[in-house]
Amino acid sequence: MAGGTKRKREHVVAKPPVDEDVIEKITDIDVTEEMETSFLEYAYSVIYARAIPDARDGLKPVQRRILFSMDDMGLRPDRGHVKCARVVGDVMGKLHPHGDTAIYDALVRLGQGWAMRLPVVDGHGNFGSLDAGPAAMRYTECRMAPAALAMTGEIDQDTVDFKPNYDGKMTEPVVLPASFPNLLVNGSTGIAVGMATNIPPHNLVECVQAIKHLLKHPDATVEDLMRYVPGPDLPTGGKIVGLEGIADAYAGGRGTFRIRATARIEQTSPRRKGIVITELPYMVGPERIMEQVSTLVRNKKITGIADMKDLTDLTHGLRLVIEVKNGINPDALLEQLYKATKLEDSFGINMVALVDGQPQTLSLRDALVVYTDHRLDVTLRRTRFQHRKAADRLHLVRGLLLAILDIDDVIAIIRGSDDVAQARGKLMEAFDLDEVQANYILDLQLRRLTKFSRIDLEKERDELEQRLADLSLIIDNDDELRTLVARELDEVARTHGTPRRTVLLAGGGATVTAARATPLEIADDPCWVMLSSTGLLARADTAEELPAQGRRAQHDVITSAIRTSARGEYGVLTSLGRVIRAQAIELPSVAITADAPNLQGGSLATELLDLEKGERVLALTTLTDATFGWAFGTRNGVVKRTNPELVSKDAWEVIRLEPADEVVGAVELADDSGELCFVTSDAQLLHFPASAVRAQGRAGGGMAGIKLAQGASVVFFGHVPDGEATVVTVSGTGAGLPGTEAGLAKVTPFSEYPAKGRATGGVRCHRFLKGETTLLSAFVGADPVIGAAPSGAPIELTSVHDGRRDGSGTPLTQPLGGLGTRAHGVRTSPSAASQAAAGVDETPGEDAVGDPEPDADDDSTLF
Repeated sequence: MAGGTKRKREHVVAKPPVDEDVIEKITDIDVTEEMETSFLEYAYSVIYARAIPDARDGLKPVQRRILFSMDDMGLRPDRGHVKCARVVGDVMGKLHPHGDTAIYDALVRLGQGWAMRLPVVDGHGNFGSLDAGPAAMRYTECRMAPAALAMTGEIDQDTVDFKPNYDGKMTEPVVLPASFPNLLVNGSTGIAVGMATNIPPHNLVECVQAIKHLLKHPDATVEDLMRYVPGPDLPTGGKIVGLEGIADAYAGGRGTFRIRATARIEQTSPRRKGIVITELPYMVGPERIMEQVSTLVRNKKITGIADMKDLTDLTHGLRLVIEVKNGINPDALLEQLYKATKLEDSFGINMVALVDGQPQTLSLRDALVVYTDHRLDVTLRRTRFQHRKAADRLHLVRGLLLAILDIDDVIAIIRGSDDVAQARGKLMEAFDLDEVQANYILDLQLRRLTKFSRIDLEKERDELEQRLADLSLIIDNDDELRTLVARELDEVARTHGTPRRTVLLAGGGATVTAARATPLEIADDPCWVMLSSTGLLARADTAEELPAQGRRAQHDVITSAIRTSARGEYGVLTSLGRVIRAQAIELPSVAITADAPNLQGGSLATELLDLEKGERVLALTTLTDATFGWAFGTRNGVVKRTNPELVSKDAWEVIRLEPADEVVGAVELADDSGELCFVTSDAQLLHFPASAVRAQGRAGGGMAGIKLAQGASVVFFGHVPDGEATVVTVSGTGAGLPGTEAGLAKVTPFSEYPAKGRATGGVRCHRFLKGETTLLSAFVGADPVIGAAPSGAPIELTSVHDGRRDGSGTPLTQPLGGLGTRAHGVRTSPSAASQAAAGVDETPGEDAVGDPEPDADDDSTLF
């Protein structure tokens, strides 16, 4: 700029001209009144167009539009799935101008089997779970489920009214025909403004039976209908405890009931029992339960839980396992979980639905009456529609038959006419037809003008006349109409009905109270620890003697049993000459019936104890200061009496064995009285006083017990108290696998066998027949002796008694797996006897053989 001066640039904002007319049109309103009006309009929209279902078809508007659109798109069950996004887009663009998320959520719920008792959408892909939402609509696919056809069927037969859609370019149904009572069967839930609805699902078959009763007895009461619909039937099963709230809801529309998870106590591992949950309360997921239980354990509000696992899969369904610590009563723990978690939940019934466009709280009778009236109206409208269609068709057929009778005249009239209008008029005048019939004849194809077409038309005419008569009977007779509705409902129930899943327990509160009074921890009460011939260990919580069948379990033979307490210790004597310490509380508890224990609930000793490879449990023993001692007999004929040295270890050796030797029999001694007895594979029996064996320490290797012949081995070692006893021997070839050869058995009184000195050869106890080479098994114990097969089935031994000590046996019908007696005491291990009899023997070393004929008083020990 000239002179170096600067000018400041100003920005001027032009103001718009003021319109005086606009200022004058501003109207003052009452804000309170405006808010009330707007809120009422909003509330009206939420109630009628979103949250509350129609009592006739049980659907909200978005659900109805989804099913109608899928039916219009042809997505039937016999066709392929399509992307859910395609269905959502079609519904949103044509009928439901709202968010796609709301439409997709409604579509997904219609296909979730845990939310709907009878799903109407067949989903493909990740439709979510009780604990997680579904995948995005671009990944999942859907089509109509078979039940959806029952909802939309007959919609094209003027069964329901239609209304314009939101933009007036097409129409949508006001309600669906609904061939089953969807409001009750699938239930509904929704929150509107100032009201809410919460209707539980019910069983389809039960609802159909109630409607059929209502069709025959329109004045039926709620009590009458509850005979058919006793309560909800939830898709996730469970148990409803107490029916008072259900009765209140069915009578007045509101009520509350409690639902419990289905749980049972199982032996989840060899050492622990657990709570196995197979059904959860409605809309409660396993992850929520696990989170609640974890929080309770972490905050130390519940004790006694060792572990928790979710073993749910597609094959077995829900399986939530809560392992219980030893010493904790699982029943009492389950009651605590019911009280503190969602394993027991409440459901508040609020049966609100739209009736004639107005929200109402319905009783059970009201809901069934509204649906019944709707179904009667749908069936009547469908029947009238079919009557009109049949009448129109009959009208055309009759006109066509008139034309065919004079077909030549018809052709001549048509050929002689200048245009269609002239031909139509001449036909109507010549044959006394109306315009519809004349047009139909003009549109007729020449191929229909055959002799057979006339016969077909006459047959069709007769059928139409008969159908019109049948339809008129239904229209004019209300009883026929009700019979037809009942028949169609029966067909729907047969097609889609399923058995009840939820168990109804009336008056369950007393049982719950009694269960919660059960102590959480198991008391240190007296019990029996038992070992069976099949290797099962179990605990019987009783202070009484075992029943009269004492040594016989319901499916097995008890080979050893001792008394202890539930929190006490017990020991096992093994084939490797070890004592293993164990806790009685870790054993599964079994029931004692009137005649025998039930050991089928026991666990295998190999699963409960830390055994070496090939080590077997032979007997049970007490581990107290009152324990007198133990006696062992080995396969190579060594015997040892040892003092009960109890050490602070879980397992310790009590006999030193040669590498080729093992213990075949073990016994706990009450004193040094009675006889120790050996039976060998070559049928030799030796018994001598227990006092003839000097007691040794743990490091001792024992002394010579019986002199064995070349190739022979010991098959039985045991203790015979003073008194009557029985000897059982079973002979065979020894060629089969252990436990597969039945053999010949003989039962002989023990008094027939004279005593010999320790380390002698004994006397013969069984005479082999031709082909027999060995004793398969043997047993010496108090009479009567009980036998069991390897499977645990009983074997009768009364028919094989033989008073001769060297007699031959009687054939058995099946192999022996174990032998026992009803008297108390430790018994032999049948598996050891079987393996010894099968030829698993070693030639004894020189030390084990001892002197050829030592004196009975010789107390020299081995090694």
